[in-house]
Amino acid sequence: MKAVGLPAKTFASATEFLDSGQQHHASCLIADIRMPGMSGLELQARLIADQCLIPTIFITAHGDREMRMQAMRSGAVEFLSKPFSDDVLLSYIRAALEM
Repeated sequence: MKAVGLPAKTFASATEFLDSGQQHHASCLIADIRMPGMSGLELQARLIADQCLIPTIFITAHGDREMRMQAMRSGAVEFLSKPFSDDVLLSYIRAALEM
């Protein structure tokens, strides 16, 4: 992200992200489906319930069609299966930032 001039913050878990208060300042969220504790889909549901609509890009090595559909129905920008190229991720980040 820094190499292309985009500021980024990282968090060890969804709970750490929520506890940071950054959900009220984030322009885009990149979340793995499988994370320690709360999953990416659970995080998305929590943000929606809190009326915090951050454009979200999901990444996963363990996704399936049902997970993808759930994420997309709930407003995800994209659901990327690993591996993917940096250029693909950056294109979706740029799209999310334009939202």
